Amino acid sequence: MAIKNNVTRLLDARQVAYTTTEYDGSQFHSADEVAQLIGVRVEQVYKTIVVLREDKTRKPLLVLVAAPHEIDLKKLAASLGEKKLRIAKHDEAEKLTGLQVGGISALALQHKPFEVCLDRSALDCEHIHVSGGQRGLDVQLGVKDLLALTKAKVVEAT
Repeated sequence: MAIKNNVTRLLDARQVAYTTTEYDGSQFHSADEVAQLIGVRVEQVYKTIVVLREDKTRKPLLVLVAAPHEIDLKKLAASLGEKKLRIAKHDEAEKLTGLQVGGISALALQHKPFEVCLDRSALDCEHIHVSGGQRGLDVQLGVKDLLALTKAKVVEAT
């Protein structure tokens, strides 16, 4: 039986086409490892990184980047008109999102105070894989659908 959680319920309610793939999420897996576990190219799997602004009165960011890439904080800051950004530590990310690292998903945090950013590289793909809101659940959906659902800003992040 397919997993039902806030992410899949959101996608069902909005009538968004998607597929889910479950894998053993009992141990933390990097996005690169997830690609191997689910049998897709690593460039198709997007990880969600929590990024904090210097101005703590502004919303933190959820930045989605392809698994093999690292965030370039200077490029991201320039793309957003920010002076300084930093990547949240694991415990900070988990506290802010209420989700475990490896299961953080922009789709699961629709009603939380985050700004969502998607690296421009995703526009080269029709579909990408993102976390399904819990470790061990991958969701494949259209990039256009992800942008519409999350109101993500397309940025230069890598």
